[in-house]
Amino acid sequence: QVQLVESGGGLVQSGGSLRLSCAASGRSFSVYTMGWYRQAPGKEREMVATISSAGSTNFADSVKGRFTIARDNAKKTVDLQMNSLKPEDTAVYYCNAYYWPRSYWGQGTQVTVSS
Repeated sequence: QVQLVESGGGLVQSGGSLRLSCAASGRSFSVYTMGWYRQAPGKEREMVATISSAGSTNFADSVKGRFTIARDNAKKTVDLQMNSLKPEDTAVYYCNAYYWPRSYWGQGTQVTVSS
């Protein structure tokens, strides 16, 4: 069982930055693919960024060049650095841990970008 707790969400102006953090429990953190997903009102949940156990990253086209993802296996954390934020980035952001066949989700943290 893995528990995920997000932090770092909040209000920010367009063009600003936020860093989201996800703290994980569990004994096998290093084998999980970790990711950040988001869901805006009226829209489907979408992948924002993932990072594999080997450190390979993947980003949604909409955030490429603006967001970065990093993990610290010793601390069992994964961070999402969000720069040049846009109002379209407003959403609830969820941390995810995946290792077949299991997928775990955090409770979500609200990010609101004002114009």
